[in-house]
Amino acid sequence: MGETGKRVATNGKTCFSKIKMFLCALTVAYVSKSLSGAYMHSMLTQIERQFNIPTSIVGLISGSFEIGNLLLMVFVSYFGTKLHRPIMIGVGCVLMGLGCFLMSLPHFLMGRYEYENTISPASNLSSNSFLCSENRIQTLLPTPDPAECEKEIKSLMWIYVMVGNLIRGIGETPIMPLGISYIDDFAKSENSPLYIGILETGKMLGPLVGLLLASFCASIYVDTGSVNTDDLTITPTDTRWVGAWWIGFLICAGMNILASIPFFFFPKTLSKTGQEDHGDVPKSDKEDKHREKVKGKKHGITKDFLPFMKSLFCNQIYMIFVLISVLQVNGFITSFIFLPKYLEQQYGKSTGEIISLIGLYGLIPICIGYLIGGFIMKKFKISVKKAAYIAFCLSLTEYFLFFSHYLWTCDNFPVAGLTASYEHKRYPLYITPRIQHPLENQVLSNCNTRCNCLTKVWDPVCGDNGIAYMSACFAGCEKSAGTGSNMVFQNCSCIRSSGNSSAVLGLCNKGPDCTIKLQYFFITSLIGSFIYSLAAIPGYMVLLRSIKPEEKSLGVGLHTFCIRVLAGIPAPIYLGALIDRTCLHWGNLKCGKPGACRMYDINKFRRIFILVPAAVRGLSYLPAIFILILIRKLHLPEEMVCSEAELAEMKLTEKENEYTGVHRSPEAENGRELKTKL
Repeated sequence: MGETGKRVATNGKTCFSKIKMFLCALTVAYVSKSLSGAYMHSMLTQIERQFNIPTSIVGLISGSFEIGNLLLMVFVSYFGTKLHRPIMIGVGCVLMGLGCFLMSLPHFLMGRYEYENTISPASNLSSNSFLCSENRIQTLLPTPDPAECEKEIKSLMWIYVMVGNLIRGIGETPIMPLGISYIDDFAKSENSPLYIGILETGKMLGPLVGLLLASFCASIYVDTGSVNTDDLTITPTDTRWVGAWWIGFLICAGMNILASIPFFFFPKTLSKTGQEDHGDVPKSDKEDKHREKVKGKKHGITKDFLPFMKSLFCNQIYMIFVLISVLQVNGFITSFIFLPKYLEQQYGKSTGEIISLIGLYGLIPICIGYLIGGFIMKKFKISVKKAAYIAFCLSLTEYFLFFSHYLWTCDNFPVAGLTASYEHKRYPLYITPRIQHPLENQVLSNCNTRCNCLTKVWDPVCGDNGIAYMSACFAGCEKSAGTGSNMVFQNCSCIRSSGNSSAVLGLCNKGPDCTIKLQYFFITSLIGSFIYSLAAIPGYMVLLRSIKPEEKSLGVGLHTFCIRVLAGIPAPIYLGALIDRTCLHWGNLKCGKPGACRMYDINKFRRIFILVPAAVRGLSYLPAIFILILIRKLHLPEEMVCSEAELAEMKLTEKENEYTGVHRSPEAENGRELKTKL
């Protein structure tokens, strides 16, 4: 009776000492960290427009997260197992929250967002100085004040966002390697795939919530509450629109800090699942084994670091798997980061609409695929060798399906002087005229040379003829009516359509055919995402089972470190620089220097966005074939360790029975024989 009461009291004290409770807390941490990551990537276009920076700088901001990760990744992954892993995860969550808060600060430190336009709210009705006028000097041309330009450039508020993202990367460092190693150490080996599948599902649920949050914030004007939105001459579909990106970062900061609280209550170690309920194991044996394990860890905290590194570098399967991961992530990360920008330019939709569609069609099938993949691995007890073949075949199938995205294409926005002629003819698909210098040689025509238009201002209008013009002045419009985004321009000499030639603010819509192609794009993305997510869990188990147990945490950390250095940092930067080369028209700062791109050559953009990642990913399947060959010949460390452990346990049982003189019954013999076979 006393023993029962003592056991109940012990269970009450160790209510946090359950692997499933740790799994729940870690899943929440995965949701919060992936939520802030997805939100950050979704808001990159808004940040680019807010700070008037090129896409290459945006890639650097995105890569700062990986820089923060790599600063501590290897050492946290190795030394973290020697320290208190749950507390380190909790501290990491707090740092992620602080980083998100720092990223929202520029909104409160800088003035209101001023987009590039020729129309001010006060001049909507009282002045027509922004229209075509033969006897007008270009008074609206920005004065190139060197002091103003220097002040604007030196503000560099985007550095706050980059530093905050770097701190967020530092905070994220311990969550994945220490969390996975903690679960893999104290959970049953057959449950590990399912648990990792649950974590990966949480990792996908976070982006789903993050994308919904980003879609909501992108539809709200950045300075909402401090400006009258009725006076705005832009809409969410305009390339100058900036959503309230700072609101989401404040929400992400709060969620990350709340997710950190449970980890400060978990113990340093747990009993292996299934062992805490067995009373036949002597308590003294457990204590002796625990002391020896702790003693060995203390002596090896620094001495075995280099041997572990050497062992990992000599592990052929592990190193080839790292190479495959680097190539694969080089293709995926760029597609994910610049996907909203690409779809906006390709299909002419608003940022909020595009982000919500990405979450609906892209992330939900990934969540389902992760769960199904982990369940299949557990249910059918698939071996590592079979898992490698499954992962390879499924990934290759998705790779070929990825090329179908090249079929769902739309033409460039028809803009006179850039992608269409003033004779109302669009330039053929895949053929865009070379950029001429100076710009006046492109955008001027007989119908607007008398208007003295500002050649570098981007304030587009859509004419009745379906052609857009860089401004109402370039359309030759002489009159205007209405206010804000509802303004209508009349008597436009360049439009020459039947009746009263008129135009409205904004670019022209791309038409219903383009909307249908967007649906096809997302349908193929849905199928591809599901197939690839099915391959993710089997592929990750190949990584885990190819590493010795004592090297597992360091191996996972080194794997992530290589991905950060060779893919996460350079990929957004070099692809962003390539995307910048496809820009047709740059926005301008107050001092006249170029800012963010307003319009891209979508045909060149498509080739870079699809073919460059496809080429990099294609290279990864060559080393994948070598893994399939090696895995048939070599014995994996996990298999050897399990065999040795079972043999030692069998010998220990025989020795104990010899000393106690206990004779086994036939049922016990059969049970032991069955266990040996398993």
